[in-house]
Formats: sequence, C-alpha cells, structure tokens
Amino acid sequence: MYSLKNSLLSLQQESLVSLLQEKAACQSDETAYLFLERGETEAERLTYQELDRKARKLGALLSNLGLAGQRALLMYPPGLEFITAFFGCLYAGVIAVPAYPPRRNQSLNRLQAIVADCQAKEVLTTTSVWRDLERSLEKHPELTALRWLATDNLVSHADHQWYPHEINGDSLAFLQYTSGSTGTPKGVKVTHGNLLHNCQLIYQKFGHSPNSRGLVW
Repeated sequence: MYSLKNSLLSLQQESLVSLLQEKAACQSDETAYLFLERGETEAERLTYQELDRKARKLGALLSNLGLAGQRALLMYPPGLEFITAFFGCLYAGVIAVPAYPPRRNQSLNRLQAIVADCQAKEVLTTTSVWRDLERSLEKHPELTALRWLATDNLVSHADHQWYPHEINGDSLAFLQYTSGSTGTPKGVKVTHGNLLHNCQLIYQKFGHSPNSRGLVW
C-alpha cells in the first residue's frame, strides 16, 4: 500500500511535473510517499526532493534513449519503484502504461492485448520481475521483442542531464487499461489536466488539509 501526504494543489500548475518540482523546492524534506509492507509496516519512503531527483535521473535516461512521445509499459510489484518510474516517464514525456506483472504460470493474454493496442516498444520493470518472467516469455516472441529496462539498476547509474519537456494540462500522462475480465482490455487516455483536476476535487470534497494522508492500494 502507498500512503501519500496530501497538500493543497497549486492551481497555477499545469502538470504533475511542475507540481512535483514546486514541492521539491518548497517542501523538499517532507514525505511524498511511503510504502507499507502488508499494509502495516513502513518499508520505504520518498521525500519530494528524493522523488524529484530520481525522476530527473530516469527521465534524462529515457530521453537519451529517444523515448519521448512513446508508450512504455510499467510492470512493477508493490513498492516505490513504480512511483519513481511513473514520474520518470512524466519527466521524459513518455506515456506510461501501468500493467501489473502477471503471476507465475498466469496467462499473458491481457498483457499481449495491451501491448498490441498501445503499440508499446519498451517495458520498465525491476530486475526481479524480469528474471521471474524471462522463462515464461520465451513462448511469446511479441513480448520478448520489447526492450525490457530494469530501472532499479538504471537509475543508480544514470548520469545524463535532464532537460524539461513542454508539458501542459492537455499533455497525455498515461493510459489506463481495464482489467480485461469481461473482454479485451480497453485503454483510457488520462491527461495531466485530468489528474490535477481529480486530485483537486478529492482534496476539496474530502476536506483534506496539508497534514492529511491518503491510503492507496
């Protein structure tokens, strides 16, 4: 589970990128996210400054690979690696496509359908997930043809310079796919403006304050 400390969203911000940069500058040491193992024990946390720094490093690397404007699957187990990868994509102008890692011996039909629909060429994941899936992917050449990037190793060694991309409220942030339990998974386009508007409504309607925390699982 993720626990996110809420704070009033700046109406002047047009994207999650500029919002995180504002938080990193003004509330650098405050906790942005923390991960609760089994929903109870704190396992790790990220301050706004740490998240901004990691997102810049990954964003610079993805930009250097020429991925701006492309779709990339985000395949992560529960943990803050997903958060870092998601913001890294936003910083690079890469369209994130969250896709939970299939369990061992689980059908890959949903994953195949998502890849075919969004035309992703890259998969961002962890070393452990890639190792777990490597053998089961041997029978699926369309999945092995993707470029698999283990970001837990990449971020620690990345040294490229990050340059801001032109991002506004109308910029596409990510594609959200349905579960596919009753048919082929269908994707929905979500912009930065959609996300900021939704977060603002949640903040207002739930009566949050700068000290509030939200639990997400």
